[in-house]
Amino acid sequence: MFKSIYADKLSQYYDLRSEDLSDSARKHELCYLKRFDAFVHDRLSSNGGLSEAFISRWVRSLSGKSSSVENEVIVIRQFLNYLNLSGEHAFIPPVPKVHEDYMPYIFSDTELEEIFDSADNVIQKDSKADPYLVIEFPVVVRLLYSCGLRIGETLRIDMADVDLENGILRLLNTKGNKHRIVPMSYSMTDILTLYCMAMGIYGTNAGWLFPSFKSDDHISEKAIKRRFEMVLKDNGIRLENRKKYERGPCLHCMRHVFAFKSFAQAERCGRHLDDTVPFLSIYLGHESINETSKYLKFSNELYPESIEAFGSYMSGLLPEVDYET
Repeated sequence: MFKSIYADKLSQYYDLRSEDLSDSARKHELCYLKRFDAFVHDRLSSNGGLSEAFISRWVRSLSGKSSSVENEVIVIRQFLNYLNLSGEHAFIPPVPKVHEDYMPYIFSDTELEEIFDSADNVIQKDSKADPYLVIEFPVVVRLLYSCGLRIGETLRIDMADVDLENGILRLLNTKGNKHRIVPMSYSMTDILTLYCMAMGIYGTNAGWLFPSFKSDDHISEKAIKRRFEMVLKDNGIRLENRKKYERGPCLHCMRHVFAFKSFAQAERCGRHLDDTVPFLSIYLGHESINETSKYLKFSNELYPESIEAFGSYMSGLLPEVDYET
């Protein structure tokens, strides 16, 4: 399993650690230990070489998100401490400082127009796909965009938690076991009302907002994501030469666009962004204000607020769709 001059020590250490780790943690730790073993194997042929210069060189060789580098250094620090306790001198490096290096993909207004237009006019090509997907997908995408919701919490909305009269959604047991109330814009409320009428669920107080035709569950998250990927591909929306820490275009990016446009609207209304963050943090269901504040650093150019036209999708409720075989 290990090949360097410290192979026996690494094996002994990993066996000891495995007793206290979950399956997932064991896999991550083994991966880090193997990478360190490979680095040592290529550069050291005798004991006593784990000096400050050597370990610092190893730290500089690490790549990826700063949080991932931090985790890897922490794991190897523990092994180096184990070596010191067993009589082998090894330099213990400091834990590197984590900085927020994640960069989301932000859809332009033109790309948003293309996405909504494609969502409204996509033809169901897969005969095995849920028939409700054609109707539900355009509404789900607009909810993510106009309310900054997560896809999972959107699909778990129950009709009992939809207040169309007041334009309010109640989200229960979301990430971090949070509950929150999400007001919708007039435009989004009108769209959701028309959708509920088209689906025959308007006025009901039980069942999913986005039900599946094939089961008693809601429409699957996988189906929504797969349809969105198809829309992106059809419109040539992609991130060239994407780095490890950059999120390519995906469904979750709608949440980032919502945050940018919310900041922009606040600025146009004369509200300082620092005053906006606490309110937006609650609206988005973030764990802390810091989680919301990081959205500000991703771009110097804030986008103007707009909710795109619903297109021809709702002009003909429940249109007949030709399914391609």
